[in-house]
Amino acid sequence: MTEFVLKVLVAYLLGSIMGGLVIGRLRGVDIRKQGSGNAGATNALRTQGIVFGLLVFIIDIGKGLVAVAWLPGVSLPGLPLMPDALARILPYACAVAVMLGHIYPLYFGFRGGKGVATLLGVLAWLLPQTLPFFAIAWLLTLVLTGYVGLASILGFGAAVVAMAARAGMFAEPAVFLYVVLVLVLYTHRANIQRLRDGSEHRFEKAMLWRRRRSPH
Repeated sequence: MTEFVLKVLVAYLLGSIMGGLVIGRLRGVDIRKQGSGNAGATNALRTQGIVFGLLVFIIDIGKGLVAVAWLPGVSLPGLPLMPDALARILPYACAVAVMLGHIYPLYFGFRGGKGVATLLGVLAWLLPQTLPFFAIAWLLTLVLTGYVGLASILGFGAAVVAMAARAGMFAEPAVFLYVVLVLVLYTHRANIQRLRDGSEHRFEKAMLWRRRRSPH
C-alpha cells in the first residue's frame, strides 16, 4: 500500500510540472494572463506561436508517458510487496494522478491546464488502440466546427465508446476512461458554457470545409 501511495503522489508531482509555465518563465511570460488564460498547449500555441506551443505539447505529453510507462515499474527497495490487485490498477491510478497534477499543479498555485496533451501521452502507452478513434473524431469536429474544446470532448468520447465496445462496459480500461471523460468534461466546463452562449472561440484556419465554400 505504501508503494502504491508513493507512486501515485509522484505521478501527481510530475503532472504539476507545467510545460507552458516552465517555458513561459524562461521567456518572461505567463500564458495564464494571455488568450484563454489556460496553461496548456492550445493557449500556448495561440498566444506564443508554433515553436512555443510544440515545446509545451512535448513536455505535457511526455509527463503522461513517464507517469504510466516508467513510474509503475520503478523498484523501491525496503517497501513491502504490493498486492497484485493494487499493482494491476497502479498505472490507471498514476494516469489519473498525473492529469490532476496538470489540472491543479502544486508548483503553480493549483492553476493549470485541461490535461488533454497529458492524457494523450497516457493513452499512447496504456490504451493505444483508442487513439485512432480519438484522432478521427477530433479532426472531423475541428474541421467542421472550428471548436478545439468540443473536438477534445468528442474525441475522448469516441475513445470511451470504442473501448467499452471492445473490452466491455465494466472492464477496467473502460471504467478508467469513464473517469477520464468526467475530468475532460469538468476541465472544459467553461468551453461548454461558451458553446451554449454562442461565444466560444473558433479556430477559423482549421475549418477547411467552410473555407472551401466561402466566396473568394
